[in-house]
Amino acid sequence: MSNTDPVDTITPSHHSRTVLIGFLGAIVRRMGNWMPIAGTVELLGQFGLDQSSVRTGVFRLKQRGWLVPETRGGTRGYFLTAEAFESLAVGDKIIWHARQPAELSDGWCVVNFSVPESTRTKRNQLRAHLSSLGFGNISSAVWIAPARMLPAAERAIGELDLMRHCAVFVGDYVAGQDLRTMVHACWDLKGIDHRYREFIDRHRDEAHVLERSGVIDGQHAFVSYLAVIDHWRKLPFHDPGLPRELLLDDWAAPAAGALFEKLVALLEGRALAHAASYWPTTTASRAAPVTQASGQTTPQAT
Repeated sequence: MSNTDPVDTITPSHHSRTVLIGFLGAIVRRMGNWMPIAGTVELLGQFGLDQSSVRTGVFRLKQRGWLVPETRGGTRGYFLTAEAFESLAVGDKIIWHARQPAELSDGWCVVNFSVPESTRTKRNQLRAHLSSLGFGNISSAVWIAPARMLPAAERAIGELDLMRHCAVFVGDYVAGQDLRTMVHACWDLKGIDHRYREFIDRHRDEAHVLERSGVIDGQHAFVSYLAVIDHWRKLPFHDPGLPRELLLDDWAAPAAGALFEKLVALLEGRALAHAASYWPTTTASRAAPVTQASGQTTPQAT
């Protein structure tokens, strides 16, 4: 599945994992998809993670099949696997290009499932996957999202081998319960909007300071950039990209997205330059940029 993190409960281990995944996506892929473990420990130490947390996080990602050991120029490190690269690339589509409001005329994707008790674990996994994709819950076994989410739903169901227990529809809203009322019951739109506003409140002042400063310290840029990525990457996954007619009148997503793009533009170059100084000079590679707000393209794994 993609690099989603729908759970908001933050524990030290969870936070370390989300930061490390953000680091892989925003930094490591820009350095040739390989990272020196000593340099990674030092860099993430600047962010506030202790050595044990970083190494534990790396070990777990290795077990997950995301990292393989590889020594370059006598420096121990880890290379991103194709599985990691694919998962990160799927997340890029949402993280770097937050879902724009769907067109109401495009219709809806509805997923209904009846999974036997004997496969309860997979049933719970499917619910979690649909939620992380931005589906809203009409009832215990009926989920809805804009029609454009059909391929993502089919992929999630297929990965769990549950298609025979599901019925998937795409169609228009015709009549019945007021659509806006139903949508607001299926999604916590006020909660999503509140998260966007929290992002704005936390980072707005720094954007103003950075715009006026002209010179940004490398370590400060790196730490701030990683903090912005870590905060932002959780938000778009909660946002289903509903038609504008159905959202709150003062929906905060556009303003939050604009602020995120501004911070990336201000911090990214200096943050990457700072990170590159922790890569061995003989192995540091300026890979093609990953897909980001600027519309750049994702590099291929080597």
